[in-house]
Amino acid sequence: MSKQRVLIKIGGNALGRDDTTVADLVSLQKQGYLPVVVHGGGKTITEWLERMDVPTRFVEGLRVTDAGSIDVVVAVLAGLMNKRLVAEINAAGGRAVGLCGADGGMLRARVKDPELGLVGAISSVDAALLETLLGDGYILVIAPIGVLHDSQGAGTLLNINADSVAAEIGAAVGASQFVFLTDVPGVRGRDGEIVPELSAEEARGLIAEGVIAGGMIPKVEACLEAVQRVPLAVILDGRRPHALRDCMAGQQVGTRIG
Repeated sequence: MSKQRVLIKIGGNALGRDDTTVADLVSLQKQGYLPVVVHGGGKTITEWLERMDVPTRFVEGLRVTDAGSIDVVVAVLAGLMNKRLVAEINAAGGRAVGLCGADGGMLRARVKDPELGLVGAISSVDAALLETLLGDGYILVIAPIGVLHDSQGAGTLLNINADSVAAEIGAAVGASQFVFLTDVPGVRGRDGEIVPELSAEEARGLIAEGVIAGGMIPKVEACLEAVQRVPLAVILDGRRPHALRDCMAGQQVGTRIG
């Protein structure tokens, strides 16, 4: 049986109405794979902030997270979103544990930009707790929350971009590949068609030309960061039934970057 570690990043809008990702994760676990899941939840965070009349503001695609919104961000990501996914995996016959970057001091971070408030950039990853749980065969489900690590405000919780967390965690646990489940079918090339495979150099060229733009840029950049330390990254449409299963079976789905 495979003991490959696979990093799977689930975007907040990636899961379809008849989603099969949970079933695919359980199937991979039963085949002997060791899935590590990092999830987002931006849409749900915005919904809860609106319910509480807390304004939402973005700078260059990143949510400004002030003292008035960090509690909601942590509650949604490390609480509601994380535990729902863990419960669904366990109910489907899998064995999953939910974590965030504060657990075991996993994600130490600095403030990314004062203009963004309590938004972090990862300084270091302590994978000791992850190694223990992977050794016990659990699917790990990780929320992108880190802890400020400096002389001022040490221990403060920080909101961190989930794509960046996925790349760093995947490298720290030695993942064989990164699978990014998004709400798009892959990376589109100059002709507007999905590109099955891209080298890192080709992907950087498409970003420079503006072909890869908007919300795809952080996803592709996270892939580029990942493939510096692992062989392969794949961007998939998480709304497509059994996209994850088919990818791991070697079928050509999405865009492979490596």
